[in-house]
Amino acid sequence: MKAHTWRRFGAIAASGSVAALALAGCAPATNGGTGGGEPASDEPVTLTITTFGTFGYEDLYEQYMDEHPNVTIEATNIDTGGNARTDLFTKLGAGSGLSDIVAIEEGWLGAVMEDGVSDQFADLRDYGIEDRKGDWVDWKYATGTDPQGRVIGYGTDIGPAGLCYSTKAFEAAGLPTDREEVAELLEGDWAHYFEVGQEYTDKTGKAWFDHSGFVWNSIVNQQAEGYYTSDGELNVEGNDDLRANFDLLAEAVEGGQSAAQAAWDWNGGKSFLDNTFATFVCPGWMLGVIQGSIEGAGGGADSGWDFADVFPGGAGNWGGAWLSIPESSQNKEAAAALADWLTQPEQQVKQAAAAGNFPSTLEAQATLAEEATPNEFFNGSPTGAILASRAEGVKAQFKGPDDSVIQENVFGPALQKLDRGELDADGAWEEALSLMTELEVR
Repeated sequence: MKAHTWRRFGAIAASGSVAALALAGCAPATNGGTGGGEPASDEPVTLTITTFGTFGYEDLYEQYMDEHPNVTIEATNIDTGGNARTDLFTKLGAGSGLSDIVAIEEGWLGAVMEDGVSDQFADLRDYGIEDRKGDWVDWKYATGTDPQGRVIGYGTDIGPAGLCYSTKAFEAAGLPTDREEVAELLEGDWAHYFEVGQEYTDKTGKAWFDHSGFVWNSIVNQQAEGYYTSDGELNVEGNDDLRANFDLLAEAVEGGQSAAQAAWDWNGGKSFLDNTFATFVCPGWMLGVIQGSIEGAGGGADSGWDFADVFPGGAGNWGGAWLSIPESSQNKEAAAALADWLTQPEQQVKQAAAAGNFPSTLEAQATLAEEATPNEFFNGSPTGAILASRAEGVKAQFKGPDDSVIQENVFGPALQKLDRGELDADGAWEEALSLMTELEVR
């Protein structure tokens, strides 16, 4: 993904009114804060914001600046969540360089919530967020609250997942292509998903999924406890359930079901177009990633990819983010107004249309479910309505301080070696445990 900077210079006209606050559904905040996305001042202000991946905010930035002529937004987008984590903690350590608003990802929120870190972000209760507590699914608001009770994040999206599949690959293998029939075919647990995948691979000689890392992440996120127990203890070594699932995935890999793709690359997106693999795990935000990859490879809405209301193992959450305001910001009130506005239900619906991200606000979720708008890039699939269905039963899993490190830097390399045939299941598991020790995972 490319970084984008959105700017408007020389804008000095006055912004909204008290009436606009009421229309936004949020009363003026206490403690000198603002509510409903209205800046506290009409003085010219430049706000910086850093996001990652595919947020779908570009048009919203323009809309906000149109409605608030005194505001200039300078936005930077980092390609992946892992790189965004590095950027954030490097700047926190340096004590400088952070934007007025930073996006924080679910996988490394636990590290942000540690003592000495979370207090480097503004307590959004000072800016009226408690007036909006009922907007979000309860666990989204709760997860953005640190152990001291300080709320440090406006919830953006959550990550319920459906299954993306190539209708061209399915048709070539004699499998159904209608999304309802695909959902019926793949309903069940991961063992069933891999069973169908083995039949596909044996028949076609091609891979069933892109690479093991994303599949493994999906499996882990569905467990009651993942890499950490609910009380914050590491939960990998000696975890028989986790190891059994790892062996299940390894068996599928050994059967040829993994295309051993490089994460976030997919041969420059071409692998989505040439049936290198047939299925892809798709939390809502991944829809925008896929579309961008296909378009980057010269493809379009005729690529044949569709989205089905099914996911192996049932409900699970992968991803989601919060918008936070560092204490180092010199424009906290104006930044809070923008972050508040970007996460209002109306804007979350627009974000979903732009990038596929599934809202964390109840009103926006209901809108997507009711509208069931066809997504032309995914064969007319009503992606928003499907994600609303997939969100039923989704709960946030406790994420410890090094959760994303374990996924990307511990299991990531081990699974790449498994995919390439350099290690078997035992060897890959031991490799992961060795990397945990080497990296001093907490």
